[in-house]
Amino acid sequence: MAGWHFVSLPKTLSTRLKKLYGKKARGWGSLPVIMTSGKVTWKTSIFPDRKAGTYLLPLKAAVRKRADIAMGDTKKFKLEITTPKILTA
Repeated sequence: MAGWHFVSLPKTLSTRLKKLYGKKARGWGSLPVIMTSGKVTWKTSIFPDRKAGTYLLPLKAAVRKRADIAMGDTKKFKLEITTPKILTA
């Protein structure tokens, strides 16, 4: 019933993401992402969990409800890293 739940991404995926996008990380090492579970898509950020060596995906209650995600479920997610566009004059 908590407002936020946190899902640890697989360690192998987290290692690849850090290698590919770590230098583009924002505050606290976060990476902006677009997540999809089934027909539900939302924007959020993933955050490094240095102790576990993975990224954490925060799931707020409203998203869990819309995507029908409950504690103990196994779900597949589509993760798309978004990076800020650099504008040149």
